Amino acid sequence: MLENDRLRLAVIIGSTRKGRFGPTIAGWFVGRARRHGDLDVDVIDLAEADLPSTLTDEDEPVPPQVLALAPRLSAADAFAVVTPEYNRSFPAPLKTAIDWYYREWQAKPVTFVAYGRESGGLHAIDQLRQVFTELDAVAIRDAISLPRYWEMFAPDGTWPKAASDCNTTVTATLDHLSWWAHALRDARTKSPYTT
Repeated sequence: MLENDRLRLAVIIGSTRKGRFGPTIAGWFVGRARRHGDLDVDVIDLAEADLPSTLTDEDEPVPPQVLALAPRLSAADAFAVVTPEYNRSFPAPLKTAIDWYYREWQAKPVTFVAYGRESGGLHAIDQLRQVFTELDAVAIRDAISLPRYWEMFAPDGTWPKAASDCNTTVTATLDHLSWWAHALRDARTKSPYTT
């Protein structure tokens, strides 16, 4: 594969809660993404990014944490958001992180890796699709839903079990995310996206 054919995938860990399971899920997803063959992965942990929870007004200076993260989001060709479902939605720090940026999301594909109780994070995914669509990102159909994720541990303590559905779903999701990322990157190169 040519170097310029490689894609930059930003994997965003959306939970900042103590005791969160997001880094475990993100670690599994990142491992699979790195084996995909055409993806360079940048893991963005919102707990480490420490973005302010209060947005500034247009005439106020942008906080340094926001400025520091912007180039990493801008460089991404695609995004994968790892999120829990809280009360039929996604965590507030994830919404704040999304709202700090605008052009960084535009004309780029987004997929979701959501986890929760019986719904497997599907309510969070549905709401995130609406949010990213409003920002002119392309929320692809394929996503990974992990219902009762705590039941997916193998006897040796690893996660997920080899027989878990997510092990096959992740391949199709990465294939389609990669297709969209190539197509949209080519389109942005030929005709820069404007609003």
